[in-house]
Parts: sequence; C-alpha cells; structure tokens
Amino acid sequence: MKIGHGFDVHRLVKGRDCIIGGVKIPYHLGLDGHSDADVLIHAVCDALIGAMGLGDIGHFFPDNDPKYKNINSRDLLSQVNKFLHEEKFEIINIDATIICEEPKIFPHIEAMKKNLSQDLNCESSLINIKATTTEKMGSIGRGEGIAAEVVCLISAY
Repeated sequence: MKIGHGFDVHRLVKGRDCIIGGVKIPYHLGLDGHSDADVLIHAVCDALIGAMGLGDIGHFFPDNDPKYKNINSRDLLSQVNKFLHEEKFEIINIDATIICEEPKIFPHIEAMKKNLSQDLNCESSLINIKATTTEKMGSIGRGEGIAAEVVCLISAY
C-alpha cells in the first residue's frame, strides 16, 4: 500500500468558469490557470501520481505546454487513471478537502464524487469530499482563491 498527498490552489478571477471536481459551479468568479484550473482534480492527480512515486502533476501535464491550455481537468484525471493501471495499482480510498469561503461546495459534492468515480473507474464510496473555510483568514479567507488538499491510499494488485 502507498499513501499520496496532493495540494493545489488557484486564484479567483473575473471572466472564468468556476469548475471544481468537474462541476461548473454558478459563481461570479472563476479559477485562473493554464487548464480549467480545477483545484480538486489537480490535487487528486497529484496525490495519485505521488502515491505511485512518479513525481507530480506538472511533470506529466506542464503548464507551459500549449496542448493543455484550457483542457478539461477530467481528461487529465483519466490519464492518471491509465497510469494507475499501467503501474498495477488500485484505489483504496481518496479523501479530499476543498478550502474556500465561497461558493458553497456542499450542494455539488455528490456530482463531484460521481465525476471522480467515473474518471477513475472506482466506486464513489471510495471517494470522500468535504469543504471548509479559513474563517476569513488569509488570502483564501479574503476570497482571493480556492485550494484543495487530498490524501489517497492505493494498493498494488
């Protein structure tokens, strides 16, 4: 068994969609980044890649490569799922925390779990997603961005 940890953060800006866990969340600001800036999926990818001992998300999907410009992060997660199978690992569980003051995450958690479980070909019961705030402290507390932190457990088969 191997444990992985992932973290990602993106700035909130005008003129972009707010996509988290593959779900477009209605909000007046969106996440800024080279891809669709999906903080949850990026953190999941990083956790899984790290657990496999393969480096990090930037190694496989560099933010200076034009082919990843505005890419749907679910496509990246599907690629990471291929790495899991190539390396002969299966997911035991994923536990994720989304950190933001707004928008409200709870109404979208089930849809996020469904997306992740589809892209990773695993039961949604293996994925836990929760949200918290920073009690208005720091840049996230001021509404400047959204972060996600993920731990995962994988096992060789």
